[in-house]
Amino acid sequence: MDTLSVLREVDDLDQPAVPETAPHQGRPARVFERVLDRLARSPYPRAILLYLVIRTASVQLLDLLAARRGTTLTDRLTAWDGQWYLRLAVHGYADLPGTLDAARQPYSDAPMAFFPLYPKLVEAVMWLGPDVVTAALMVSVLGGLVLACGLIRIGRAVSPDRGDRTGLVLVALWAGAPMAIVFSMAYTEAVFCAFAVWALVGVLERRWLLAGLCAFGAGLSRSTAVVLVAVVVLAALIAFFRRTEKRWWALAGAVIAPLGVAGYLGFVAYRTGSWTGWQDIELRGWNTEFDFGAETADSVLTRLTGDESVFSTLTVFFLLGAVALAIVAVFIRVPWPLTLYGVGVLLLAIGTRGLPDAKIRFILPAFPVLIPIAIGLSKRRTVTAVVAAAAWVVLGAWFSAHALTAWRYAI
Repeated sequence: MDTLSVLREVDDLDQPAVPETAPHQGRPARVFERVLDRLARSPYPRAILLYLVIRTASVQLLDLLAARRGTTLTDRLTAWDGQWYLRLAVHGYADLPGTLDAARQPYSDAPMAFFPLYPKLVEAVMWLGPDVVTAALMVSVLGGLVLACGLIRIGRAVSPDRGDRTGLVLVALWAGAPMAIVFSMAYTEAVFCAFAVWALVGVLERRWLLAGLCAFGAGLSRSTAVVLVAVVVLAALIAFFRRTEKRWWALAGAVIAPLGVAGYLGFVAYRTGSWTGWQDIELRGWNTEFDFGAETADSVLTRLTGDESVFSTLTVFFLLGAVALAIVAVFIRVPWPLTLYGVGVLLLAIGTRGLPDAKIRFILPAFPVLIPIAIGLSKRRTVTAVVAAAAWVVLGAWFSAHALTAWRYAI
């Protein structure tokens, strides 16, 4: 053995023994690093951050305009139907005081026009400590974050080659759309749209239990769910009769989906003693009924031929633009469940009489009409996409803030 080998052996003997547990040391740190790495590569945190930035900017603009008109931000974020939901969260349906119909006459059945899930969620959050206003706004914010994540999955479905980019553009377009301020209000839109997006994700990904449960939740949130339920049930039944791999899960989804909306409408029918109880309440309480678009057509014609404000004219243009985008979605072959849902929401909003200025809010859940724009912008240079989306957000934020501060019936 040469001198060099001897020195190496002595050096090895001087080294401290490595404990048997050494491979396990630092495992929490490695797990944490892997989690951070996945978060860095995941589009969901970016979607949430983008949504929060856009919604915060919109709310700040509303605060500025509200102050100039002598009102408060809280008053605007809880206006109109928001007051109904706050009172329902505190008092419930049976004990709600001072309910009136459209003629300002006492009407005890009026509260049943509002679906129960949102006020129940607000009530649950209040149990944790916040006051009713804070709880209501928290529910809306959380609903918005859930829907933002769902849009990423929608983007992947409609644009597989650049899905996450398309999804992020779709988040920006929807979060900054005209009247998207309701996502930050004590209203049901954020919660309903969260359920709607994930129900459609379930349909597109053949996750039928997810689709059925989300359609069930949407049905307890607002009447627009009838369109979503119809799409989910139709898609599930097609999968069942085609004998696909998950055909029994599809059948389960088809059975679960309508239980929410059918259950609540049935409850109202029982309480009022009429099969059309909910529709009767809408008509007496808000002068709202389905008239096949007669009032909408008259309103559009009047505003396009008369001396109307910029706000009224923009309302018409946004409505017509949504219809045009729905047609484009059909021609570029957006997956049929998305197209059918978007067209159905548009037809329901256009065909319903009552508050023509509020049509933009009513069509807001029809997010698939924005998919053609999202796909187009995702194929452009980043600078072009950012500038176009930013211009849309600024327009939408102004429209929303103006609607809540200067236009009496736009919400």
